[in-house]
Amino acid sequence: MVEVHTSHIQYPKSVLIVGAGISGLCVAYWLRQKGINVTVLEKESEVGGTMKTIHDPTGRHWLIETGPNSALETTPLFQQLFDELGITAERIYANPIANKRYILKNGVLHPLPSGPGSFISSKLWTWKGKLRLLKEPFIGRSNKEESVAEFVERRLGREFLDYAVNPFVAGVFAGNPEQLSVQAAFPKLYALEEKYGGLVKGMVKGRKERQHRQQKAKDRANMFSFIEGMQTFPKALAEHLGTHVKLDCTVEQIIPMRAGKYPIYTIYYMLNNIRQQLEANAVVLATPAYVTASIIRPIDPEMAKTLESIYYPPVAEVFLGFRKEQIRRELDGFGFLVPEKEKRKILGTIWSSAIFPSRAPKDCVALTSFVGGARNPELMTNDNEQMTNIVLSELQSIIGIEGKPVFTRVIRWKKAIPQYNLGYHKILKAIDMFEQNFRGAFLCANYRGGISVGDCVVSGKKSVNSIVTYLMSV
Repeated sequence: MVEVHTSHIQYPKSVLIVGAGISGLCVAYWLRQKGINVTVLEKESEVGGTMKTIHDPTGRHWLIETGPNSALETTPLFQQLFDELGITAERIYANPIANKRYILKNGVLHPLPSGPGSFISSKLWTWKGKLRLLKEPFIGRSNKEESVAEFVERRLGREFLDYAVNPFVAGVFAGNPEQLSVQAAFPKLYALEEKYGGLVKGMVKGRKERQHRQQKAKDRANMFSFIEGMQTFPKALAEHLGTHVKLDCTVEQIIPMRAGKYPIYTIYYMLNNIRQQLEANAVVLATPAYVTASIIRPIDPEMAKTLESIYYPPVAEVFLGFRKEQIRRELDGFGFLVPEKEKRKILGTIWSSAIFPSRAPKDCVALTSFVGGARNPELMTNDNEQMTNIVLSELQSIIGIEGKPVFTRVIRWKKAIPQYNLGYHKILKAIDMFEQNFRGAFLCANYRGGISVGDCVVSGKKSVNSIVTYLMSV
């Protein structure tokens, strides 16, 4: 990534960032490093966005992640940030058994193959399904926009879609592969066909290119968290930014106050029931699409409508703690995912304490299950007790659990993860047009550039370069 230097910026220049999630905080941090004055306005009373960590108030050492349970070291920017923030020593890597993942088929957990040998012996697919994969290098490119399901079925066959990609999409996006755009949701997968003509050819050649860029494929990157949970990362960024981060501030709207090539933006927000305002040369909206829509509606109602069209399915995270002797099977992996064909009420379960043992007391295990998503949004009407019982019933059937949990916590997201559905390229084009029409306004969030933690960090870095380039011209 090309670094933009700031030697020609005429100071003082100011940037206001709305949202103190990872995207917004990374942008603020890197802008401050370049000597640019920043202010971050956050609606909530703490930073992190969806990346928050709950510590059990009873002192029993249960640790619950409300958002990402971990992240993958897919970019060297992580190490750079952790070193600069002084949190490298707090980072912990996942137990190696986390590389083992299970898929549910006919009520039985089967390990996802890790190589040719285990693929051949796997019971997840029939011999017909396995032999179908041999056709992949000889299948041509598509000439139309495809869903993830269409792309995978065309190249790899229906069985691979049903018992590999379908559960994977539910685990990553809480989404529906029939609706997600392969080009938007999985651009690297799509690029293998576009650039190399096929997935097998692309994976071989792409590995060499990633090594040159010092990037790691997600299936080879190290999984990490922190001793005190994932919120360590945004908290460290906020601590470094100090008083530049203002909490409990609800931004209502932004207005470009001076017509012409380089507007000055006035930002109106509420703090302690008092309406306040700030001015800035540039503004970064690092908030979910539906929040950004409400902020920009006064200046671009059509763009607001476009952002509101992005679907965020509801998801419930059900964290259950058990004594070790209550579990009848060994928790020897990351967890399991549930294909839609299995007709279960959970999307999957992470074996949290198997990955990071400090997530539960020493004599207990922690299991994090997910309900709802684009697959079963109607299940969100259940109250917390009903939701817990749904998950408990499924876990009793799948992994064998005796008795009731000793600890429970249900976390609900009415709008969880943005869905990069078919036609998403039109939304991305509209975002580009908005930034051209309102120079100095930048949209930076996980509905653009990818939904993973690593994607947000990389997108933040790209946004910083764009912001600095703009400020140099002002």
